[in-house]
Amino acid sequence: MNTLWPTPPRVYGILDTGYTNRENWVAKCQALLDGDADIVQLRAKGTTRDERRRLLEAVLPLFALSPVPLVLNDDWELAAEYELVGTHVGQDDTPITEVRAALGPDRVIGLSTHSPHQVDAAIAQARLLTYFAVGPVFATPTKPDYTPVGLELVRYVASLPPPPLPWFCIGGVKRTNAHEVIAEGAKALVAVSDLLLAKDTAAATRELRFAFA
Repeated sequence: MNTLWPTPPRVYGILDTGYTNRENWVAKCQALLDGDADIVQLRAKGTTRDERRRLLEAVLPLFALSPVPLVLNDDWELAAEYELVGTHVGQDDTPITEVRAALGPDRVIGLSTHSPHQVDAAIAQARLLTYFAVGPVFATPTKPDYTPVGLELVRYVASLPPPPLPWFCIGGVKRTNAHEVIAEGAKALVAVSDLLLAKDTAAATRELRFAFA
């Protein structure tokens, strides 16, 4: 399940309707790819499935010849209709066992975690997952209902024996605070508004990657 990246992934880009519009949707996705994002998630909160389908199909051609995986947030049933598309699920969504059974052995599946217990459970299910996300590390408008877990949870994961799958730190992560998270043991980062609202999204994405240098 975890032979997807020949080298450890560093940057996870999210194409979020909260920070894009229909006019720049495809261009912003291309910019994330041009900036060497290791994975891209399509997140369209508050939209209908038909709207998500249109947004997904608008960017699918960009991934046809790209090794970068595309995942759809919180709609594995729609993802199942497209051969190239994986999914990201939350703690309150369909159980991972059911999602994996529905999507088969090769699709990318990610899981959100917000506590040491949830991290432990994700690692225990590593055979079913492609990666897991840890957060929100800092306060973020994209997750207003979640209390930030702070850097403590990052330190917890970093203190464990190396997990058998990649893990990404998410939530309020920006180029300006990336070094704080990396200093606590983060191996990969997710950034949303900091990349999408940048004048040059591709350059911003590369800059986030350089934080690991």
